[in-house]
Amino acid sequence: MKVEEARKTAAKWVTQHASREAGFLGAYFSGSTVGLPGEADLPESSDIDLIVVTQTTEPPPKLGKFRYEQALLEVTYLPWSQLASADKVLSDYHLAGSFRTDTIIADPTGRLRRLQTEVAPRFAEKPWVLLRCKHAHDRIERGLRNLDPKAPLQNQVLGWLFPTGVTTHVLLTAALRNPTIRLRYLRAREVLEAYGHREVYAELLQLLGCTQLTARRMEVHLKALERTFDMAAARAATPFPFSSDITPVARSVAIDGSRELISRGRHQEAVFWITATFARCHQMLAADAPEEGERLAPDFHALLSDLGVGTPEALFQRADKVLRYLPRLMTVAHSIVDANPDIQPSSAHL
Repeated sequence: MKVEEARKTAAKWVTQHASREAGFLGAYFSGSTVGLPGEADLPESSDIDLIVVTQTTEPPPKLGKFRYEQALLEVTYLPWSQLASADKVLSDYHLAGSFRTDTIIADPTGRLRRLQTEVAPRFAEKPWVLLRCKHAHDRIERGLRNLDPKAPLQNQVLGWLFPTGVTTHVLLTAALRNPTIRLRYLRAREVLEAYGHREVYAELLQLLGCTQLTARRMEVHLKALERTFDMAAARAATPFPFSSDITPVARSVAIDGSRELISRGRHQEAVFWITATFARCHQMLAADAPEEGERLAPDFHALLSDLGVGTPEALFQRADKVLRYLPRLMTVAHSIVDANPDIQPSSAHL
């Protein structure tokens, strides 16, 4: 399917479904497909991210991934309060990129259009770029300092893994690149190589713990994940914010997408999402099929052992290592900002 065809399908879903919901204020595209040309092929392992804006202070739960006609959509609800001002959007590294260009699908009140026209010309101004880098930095620090030593292992792993993965977002933000989720390490590698910081990528992999992992070993872990994924998808009953990521429909992203990376020689870039999916599966199994979770736990522990975080003590030590790395990370981010020809000088807006 072409990207443009998928976008038209997504817009059709908005018209036929989201726009009829109470409190609907509009919708726009987000995520990794925003910068893709319409004539590009949409990979089987990619979905179309949609943000549905609502006037309710507590929006509906995330719909997540689902198949609509031939397109795989991922729908998230966002309250207008998070988009209330251009300054607020410009300082948020996840929100700002969607308003850099015209991604609007529906805008019955005109609010999204006004916001986009305010954000777009200021998106690449240096003060805002640095603020967004700091926003990502603070998310890392807050997440790692709030690790719960009493939480189940899978929760601890996610509490360490996602903030650690935001190290890539700091760099992507500095380069004015989309802070993608699943492919964050692959995109960070491209940025670091482009800006002459190849050695930094090795440092990021060390923080993740996968420098020594071979493609063959990652194939073993992926096969183990397949067994766990299929069991979790079959037994899931308790809703989680990520539940739609662990379903047969989403298998092409979590499993096939990881296999594609490994086959391309990018097995280290597959580690993050394989680990995240493993831990999420075990959260679901702990809630709905604990006996199966225990049976499959050795596979999960084998991956954690390979990453050097096989015990809570080792995991907390790694989290501390990431925290100590943050000054170095920000130095590199600032150097990318200074070297980025697309970043504009300071202005009076900030």
